[in-house]
Amino acid sequence: MKPPRSPLQLCRMGFLLLALLPLASQAQFTFTTNNGSITITGYTGTNSVVEIPSTTNGYPVVGIGDNAFYGQDLITSVQIPNGLASIGDFVFDSCDGLINVTIPNSVTNIGRYAFAVCAGLTNVMIPNSVIHIGDHAFEYCAGLTNVMVPNSVTSIASNTFEQCYGLISITIPGTVKSIGSGAFLGCAALPSVAIPGSVSSIGVDAFRGCSSLTNVTISDGVASIGTTAFESCSRLPSITIPASVTNIGDGVFIVCPGLTNLVVSSNNPSYSSKDGVLFDVSQATLVQFPGGFKGSYVIPNGVTNIGNYAFAYCLKLTGLTLPSSISSIGSFAFEQCTGLSSLAIPNGVTSIGTYAFAYCSKLASIALPNSLTSMGIGLFSYCSALTNVTIPSSLTSIGNSMFWYCSALTSITIPASITNVGAAAFYNCSSLTRVYFIGNAPSVGTQTFAPGNYATVYYLPGTTNWGATFSGVPAVLWNPQAQTGDTSFGVRTNRFGFNITGSSNLLVMVEASTNLVDWKPVQTRTLIGGKAYFSDPQWTNFPGRFYRIRSP
Repeated sequence: MKPPRSPLQLCRMGFLLLALLPLASQAQFTFTTNNGSITITGYTGTNSVVEIPSTTNGYPVVGIGDNAFYGQDLITSVQIPNGLASIGDFVFDSCDGLINVTIPNSVTNIGRYAFAVCAGLTNVMIPNSVIHIGDHAFEYCAGLTNVMVPNSVTSIASNTFEQCYGLISITIPGTVKSIGSGAFLGCAALPSVAIPGSVSSIGVDAFRGCSSLTNVTISDGVASIGTTAFESCSRLPSITIPASVTNIGDGVFIVCPGLTNLVVSSNNPSYSSKDGVLFDVSQATLVQFPGGFKGSYVIPNGVTNIGNYAFAYCLKLTGLTLPSSISSIGSFAFEQCTGLSSLAIPNGVTSIGTYAFAYCSKLASIALPNSLTSMGIGLFSYCSALTNVTIPSSLTSIGNSMFWYCSALTSITIPASITNVGAAAFYNCSSLTRVYFIGNAPSVGTQTFAPGNYATVYYLPGTTNWGATFSGVPAVLWNPQAQTGDTSFGVRTNRFGFNITGSSNLLVMVEASTNLVDWKPVQTRTLIGGKAYFSDPQWTNFPGRFYRIRSP
C-alpha cells in the first residue's frame, strides 16, 4: 500500500499543472523563430475562442504569418496580444464564424485579405498604431456595420471593404491621401460618405454599387476621380464637384438612375456644368449626362465631342438633338439608352466609338452621315428594334460584331466603298434575309452571318470576286430587267404591265413616279424561275408614269 501524499506534494503537483497549461495552449500553434522573435504560422487547436500567446519559448510573438488561420470557420473570437506588430496576408480569410477580434495598439500592419470573407464579423476597432491596411483586407465581411479608419492610415487600399453589404458608416480621416480602386465597391447599405480634402485621388470603381448612397461630399483638394467610381449608385440625386478636381474618368456616374443634377464649382479650371450636365471647361465636350433625366434634350451648339459613356444608361431619355458642331461620338456614348427610338446624326461627325449604341433596344432607324470615316466595333450590338440603317460611302470597313443580335433587321445595303466586313458583323441577325452589295466582294471575317446563315447576298453585274457563296450564305447576281420588247409589255385587261426577268427567286419592288423625284412602291414580286409579271392597276389615274425596279 502506497503512503498518502503530503499537503506539500499536492501543492507542488497543482503548481506543476498550472505551469503546464500555457504550454498546452501554446502547443496548439505552429510558429517560426527569427532573430529571437516568433511568428505564428498556424493553429491546430479546436477551441472556438483563441488567445494568441504574447511569448513562446521565452521569445516575444511579433507577427501572425500568412494563411495562419485561413478557413478555420469554427473560430468565433480571437484575442491578439499587445506587442504583436503585424497581421499577415490571408490570416483570417474565410473564417466564417469569427464574430469578434481584438487588435491591440501595437499592430502596425494588416495584410492583404487578412479578414476577407469573415461574414460573421460585425465590428472591428482598428487602432491608431496601424499605418498600413492591405488590399482586400475586409472584403466580403457582410456583417460589418461600422468602420473608423484611424488617423495613422494614409491610404485605403484597393478593394479593402469591397462587398461589405452591411456597412452603414465609414469615417475617413484627414490623413488619408488616396482611396484605392474598388475600396468600397458593392457596399450596398452605405447611405453617405464624406471624402476629406486630404484625398487626392478616388480610384476606379471606388464606390461602384453603393446603391444606398444619397449623400456624397467631395471636399476641395480631391484632384482625380477614377473611371466608374460612382457607377450604380442608384439613389444618388446630385453631386457637387469642387474646384480642385482636374481629372474625371470615363463613366464616373453611369447607371445612376436617380441622378438629376451634376454641379461643378464655378472656379474649376477643367470642368463646368450647365443645366445639371457635366462638360469640360470650354463646353466643347459633353462629359456626363445625368442618368435620372426624363424626356428630350438638345445638346448646346458648340459642343464638338460626346464623351465616352456620356449618355450611357440614361433609360428615361426619349429624344435627343445633336447640333451641327458635333464631330465625334465616344465609345459606349449611348449604351443602354432604351428610350431612344431614333437619332439624327449630323453631317460633320467623322468618328463613332466602340459599342456607342449597344443595347439601344428601341432604336428603330438611324442614318449615318457621309462625313463618317470611322466606326468602332459592336456599334449597334443588341439593337433589337433596328430595321433601317444607312451606311455611307465614306466608310471602308464594317467592324467586328457591328450588328450583333440586331434581330429585327431584314435587309441592308453595303456601299461600294466597303472593302472589309468584320467577324460576326451580322451575328444572329435572325430576320436578315437580304444583303445588297454595290461593289466588289470585300474581305470578310468569320461567322459573319452565323449561326443561322439565313441571309442571301446580292451583287451587281460588273463587280468582281464573287462566287456562289459569301461567308457561308448564297451569293446571287442582282440583275432584274424590265422586258419592253416582248408581248407582255403594254395594256392587258385594262392594266399596264410588263415582264421582269433576272436571277431565279429574286425579290424585287416596282416603284412609280410622275416626276422622277417622288417614288412610291406599287408591287413586290418574286422572280420564280427567273421571271415575273408586273401590272399597275392604277395606271389610268395618271396621264404619264415612270417605273423603276429596286430591292425591297
